[in-house]
Amino acid sequence: MTVVFWICAPLMVLGALGLVLFRKAVHSALSMALTMVCLAVLYASLSAPFLFAVQIIVYTGAVLMMFLFVLMLVGVDTPDSIVETIKGQRVLAALGALGLLGLMVFSIGGAVTAPATTTAAAEAAAGGNVEGVAELLFGRYVWVFELTSALLITAAVGAMIFAHAQRTKPKLGQKERAEERMKAYATSGAHPGSLPNSGVFATSNSIATPALLPDGSISEESVSRTLTERGVQLDSAQFKQITADAFAAAERVGDEEDEEL
Repeated sequence: MTVVFWICAPLMVLGALGLVLFRKAVHSALSMALTMVCLAVLYASLSAPFLFAVQIIVYTGAVLMMFLFVLMLVGVDTPDSIVETIKGQRVLAALGALGLLGLMVFSIGGAVTAPATTTAAAEAAAGGNVEGVAELLFGRYVWVFELTSALLITAAVGAMIFAHAQRTKPKLGQKERAEERMKAYATSGAHPGSLPNSGVFATSNSIATPALLPDGSISEESVSRTLTERGVQLDSAQFKQITADAFAAAERVGDEEDEEL
């Protein structure tokens, strides 16, 4: 247990520092995932399998995924506003940091000076690990547990509010969209229909395979522009050559039939 602690504790500290210091939200979320996983390993080393499973399934697997889902909705490259919308938030943040620092100092000092304890006696008194956790959650800490549930619900509602974009113009219907497409076709020549699908051949049906037009040329619009910029678009020269050979063979057959007639 001591070896596991000295391996996981520095990683947890690094993950916590990365959560605060990283400028990109994705990197901060990954740092928090590292901290949560290391905490789950510590639970396992303390013979608490129920807390280990809850930490992995609920917090690392569900809560962290909710954070990533919010980042996906809001946008990773969304610029942060530097305008303070809450007056005095820096002073409140400083006071909160001082309070948290004091709590950490007293907690660590108490853990160092107090005699070491194990979970064996607590499990024996409660009748098992799961029973002991249930007794604490729904007995001594039921109010804190309910407050945590309310906090998670508030976070979910806040994520929905952040992801909601206020509509500045009326929503277009099918008729209005059709009229816009026909106007674009008349002015710029943009095709009013849907884009062509990717090529489907006997040797490849990947979305990176461009489709071929009836004359054997490549349809550039059949492959996503993102795949083209990444350089993963498949070379369809061989498919074009196959089409050209088929046309040539058909022409030869037609010429031979004309000669016979």
